[in-house]
Amino acid sequence: MLKKILLISAVIIIGLLIFLNWFRKDTKKHSPPATVVHNFEDLSIVVNYCKPSVKERIIFGDEEAGALQPYGKYWRLGANEATTFENNQTIWFNDKELKPGKYAIYAYPGAEKWVIAVNKEWDRWGAQEADNTQDVLRTEVIANNKAPFKEQFEISFSEGDSIGKVNLQFHWDRELITLPIRKK
Repeated sequence: MLKKILLISAVIIIGLLIFLNWFRKDTKKHSPPATVVHNFEDLSIVVNYCKPSVKERIIFGDEEAGALQPYGKYWRLGANEATTFENNQTIWFNDKELKPGKYAIYAYPGAEKWVIAVNKEWDRWGAQEADNTQDVLRTEVIANNKAPFKEQFEISFSEGDSIGKVNLQFHWDRELITLPIRKK
């Protein structure tokens, strides 16, 4: 009897693992993975994320209006697993010091400003809100919700206003958020 229970349990566990693996791969067809890299002298920054599409939905706005990503609510800055940010040396992340490491990066979008957070727990799947006690920093940036329309979410780097500075940008729908980064 015990052997049957163990065998059935093992079959169920294996079946669940196969299903979860399939589910993760299937969702990436709709929100494909992407990597963006910035190298300057001996500084390297790598961001890994997944790219959801607008698909005629209201993306940012009030929850009552049916926004996919309501203002003031947690967003993992992409789809599927947590968006990761990895830097090989200390940088200033919107004038806040960030030590070298691999982190999750997420946001609380708003109509006038966004809160961007960097968190130690980078290996997470799904839309569940991060444990903010694991945040290494939080910073605010101005919202630009009048940008040219972008169907698929994109993270990119653009030139900063001086040598050694770069902007990390998040662009989706009509939102374009710019976060300055500079070498220490």
